Amino acid sequence: MNIALIGYGKMGKAIEEIALQRGHTIVLKIDIDNADQFTKENLAKVDAAIEFTGPHSAKDNIMKCLDAGVAVVSGSTGWLKDWEVVKQHCLDDSR
Repeated sequence: MNIALIGYGKMGKAIEEIALQRGHTIVLKIDIDNADQFTKENLAKVDAAIEFTGPHSAKDNIMKCLDAGVAVVSGSTGWLKDWEVVKQHCLDDSR
């Protein structure tokens, strides 16, 4: 599986190590220093994204992945106040 890691801190690096051991490929690693590479074009190269940032950016990162048609799993905490917005976005057929 081709994976994007959104948030490449301590947890992102740990996830990368496990994913590689299991035969997956990390094709995109996004952190604060290369946020400009977090594009729809780059997301088109992945099968799934793993988002592990913080509550200040998790919702927007999840929405960006969804808008690109990429399944996303988030391990970020503190963003669930936005859960209903993200849920409705998933259910919205117009995107």
